[in-house]
Amino acid sequence: MTEEAPLDRSEAPGPIDFAARFAGSETFRNLFREGMGLVEETASYLDGPGRAESRDLSRTASLIYATESMRLTTRLMQLASWLLLQRAVNEGEMTQEQAGLEKSKVRIDNANAIRTGQGWDEVPETLRSLVERSIRLQERIRKLDEAIYAPEGTEIAAGANPVAEHLDRLSQAFRAGGAR
Repeated sequence: MTEEAPLDRSEAPGPIDFAARFAGSETFRNLFREGMGLVEETASYLDGPGRAESRDLSRTASLIYATESMRLTTRLMQLASWLLLQRAVNEGEMTQEQAGLEKSKVRIDNANAIRTGQGWDEVPETLRSLVERSIRLQERIRKLDEAIYAPEGTEIAAGANPVAEHLDRLSQAFRAGGAR
């Protein structure tokens, strides 16, 4: 019977640098185009058709329109800032650490919008659609931000590797058993 060497985890590949991989990916480029396209589409709508549509609203709907268009614009500017920071990392203009410091000025965690109640149904469908799309984009970016900027050593529960954990426990058990 030959004795096998204990499992050496130090030679195993390390964790994948999600931030580096994501910033250079086609997925990020698509997300960037989508986000910036939504910014442009919103600006175009609010400066053109939205302005005309808002004139015909009731007082309540007009107030909701004004509030939600400001929230929408603010949300999209924050998301655009986040996307631009990630692109700067991708293009080597700043490090991930520098982007992390800068992103502390960016608020991507607040998705408050009325979306229900008296007057919301009167708000033009285009604005309601832009609000919904911006909130969905914000949620996707928020999840990516958590994955990219999770403190080192923090494992995301969904990313835990039960096989590696089991192998580590087996290796420890065999080492403890051989020490007797």
